[in-house]
Amino acid sequence: MVCVQLGLVVALDVVDQLGTEGTAWLRLAWAGVLFPLLLRPRWSRYTAEALRTCVALGIVTAGITLLYMSAVTRLPLGTASALEFLGPLSISMLRGRRSERLWAVPAAIGVVVLTEPWHSAVDLAGVALALGAAACWAAYIVLTQRAGDKVSGLAALAVSMPVAALVATVVAGRDALSRLTPELLATGLGIALLLPVLPFSLELLALRRLTAAAFGTLVALEPAVAALVGLLALGQVPGPAAFGGIALIVAAGIGAERVGARRPA
Repeated sequence: MVCVQLGLVVALDVVDQLGTEGTAWLRLAWAGVLFPLLLRPRWSRYTAEALRTCVALGIVTAGITLLYMSAVTRLPLGTASALEFLGPLSISMLRGRRSERLWAVPAAIGVVVLTEPWHSAVDLAGVALALGAAACWAAYIVLTQRAGDKVSGLAALAVSMPVAALVATVVAGRDALSRLTPELLATGLGIALLLPVLPFSLELLALRRLTAAAFGTLVALEPAVAALVGLLALGQVPGPAAFGGIALIVAAGIGAERVGARRPA
């Protein structure tokens, strides 16, 4: 989560030159190159079903990246992250055991308090983009766990990330390539390591150990991390009510982690 939010802060400096979609494309393009080079996948490891799962994962990964990157340019980091969390929260509510679903309740209350939807000065386009990213994130959790169970190590990402890069290239690559410079290319490599290379690798490993529902609630910590990074790096000061929302979200994340280990098959 820290890598994700720091990566977004660093990427905001590139947005002025490449735009939101172009910056998202640059990150995914680098990830699409790095994962196959580092992992050197053996195609004999993949069944047809595993390949289909990895391709679907790549498509929703591109959706998360493109939509959320556009949302954070219109909304504060904490608000955008809280809205995006509705995707994982829906997974917690639909797929969790009762002990896991209970922790989704304080998490949901915390998200509402942190987002403060009763204020009218909200960018509706930003809200729509964040909700689209939320839907992609819900699918991402399910598909990441499924891909991690079907393919050993991080090999699933050697397929999903090139697919994500290809989708991003179709959507935004043509325009971004015309404005790309050697300096931006080098900066994009560093951004890609912070997001998505490190966090996506860690999330795949985490989902081998946690249920999808527990993971969906545990990532409720991300709006709190986003609010903290927004405060320290961007000077985005949360309102007084937001601090109560953060406390509820953190409590839910701790509770989910305690009850969310996966049962052996």
